[in-house]
Amino acid sequence: MSTYTEQNRIAVVTGASRASGIGAAVCRALAEQNTDILFTYWGRYDQELYGQEEGGPEELLKTTRALGVRCECIEADLSVPQSAKQIIDEVEVRLGSPSILVNNAAYSTRDGFEQLDARTLDAHYAVNMRGTFLLSVEFARRYLGTSSGRIINLVSGEDRPMPGELAYAATKGAIAAFTISLAAELAPRNILVNAVDPGPTDSGWISADPELKQALLETAPLGRLGQPEDAARLIAFLASDAAQWITGQIIHSRGGF
Repeated sequence: MSTYTEQNRIAVVTGASRASGIGAAVCRALAEQNTDILFTYWGRYDQELYGQEEGGPEELLKTTRALGVRCECIEADLSVPQSAKQIIDEVEVRLGSPSILVNNAAYSTRDGFEQLDARTLDAHYAVNMRGTFLLSVEFARRYLGTSSGRIINLVSGEDRPMPGELAYAATKGAIAAFTISLAAELAPRNILVNAVDPGPTDSGWISADPELKQALLETAPLGRLGQPEDAARLIAFLASDAAQWITGQIIHSRGGF
């Protein structure tokens, strides 16, 4: 179990409310490294996509605090431009100045060329691109640390065909491009910026589609799908002192897919 000290680092993790999600796994992994956490969630989106989950954010608060660190949460709609300032304001008031930002929250719906329209594009853009970009620069502008800060973005398999997910793939590709350029800008300020592509991860949405899950398992080199903890271990490593020579990288951790 971790033990809280005055030297604990502070992290912001977006999109972390479901116990089976990558965001929740990241919170637990960072807590095990003595990191205090403020996580965000957006209940309406989670309920529409996954249905009601017992416990939700309150359960994640409890399990993370049980690891011996401070943990707070706020509900934040990242499609609202002012949410970036709101999130950093809240973490500074509740915990202190953050040195780690994990941009995990994402918006995703099925589309394809027959269905893609302006409303779908705008919904993906508002969260995946604008939300990620504005929160990253707000974090960087306020970063006061002298040792390495961290921005870790979540991308997807946008460098290979993703039929039926045109808006999602395009906006995740934009995050990858943003990561590389932001890393170069922020290197003189000792902020390292990387992105993680976790591959097919069974964080709830795959299990909801048995045919998709079976198809993925049939082609899985390691004989299984990714688990949220797989992504969380890599993100925790990138947030640690062991990764202080890594920046501007898009890391594809796909289990051989």
